Amino acid sequence: MAATDSSPDEHGRRRFLGGVITTIQTLIGTTLGVVLGGSILSPGLARRNENWLAAGSVADLIDNVPSPVTIRVAREDGYSQVVDRQVVFLIKNGDDVTALSSTCTHLGCRVSFDVASQELRCPCHGGVFDKTGAVKSGPPPAPLATFPTRIDDGRVLVQV
Repeated sequence: MAATDSSPDEHGRRRFLGGVITTIQTLIGTTLGVVLGGSILSPGLARRNENWLAAGSVADLIDNVPSPVTIRVAREDGYSQVVDRQVVFLIKNGDDVTALSSTCTHLGCRVSFDVASQELRCPCHGGVFDKTGAVKSGPPPAPLATFPTRIDDGRVLVQV
């Protein structure tokens, strides 16, 4: 009869090595969970800078007519500061001012205001938007983006 029983020292070593391996696997799993979870959750938890930029004077706007305005947006890019220019349409309606993006939601072309038809038109593929930015016709899948606005001492400020 062959002896298949192992000594108590061998059981203790196996139990110890099993515990060490389980501990290492737990540490690796926890580290991966923290790193991956942090990279997924951190953009959503990051504080967004409220960047209100001057876009023009309320007195210069005509009621219910989109006026294109270029806004200079400064951002940090590594060790240098980059200034982007973004064109928005300011639309005054009574005491309220709306800011619409000038970028078509189809392929990113710049739309322009057609005075004769009172519409915002995209020259690339014929997209047409009304003065509120809603799609009237063409391929754009969504309305033009809007930006929060506020009026401060007669100046229109846009948050981009």
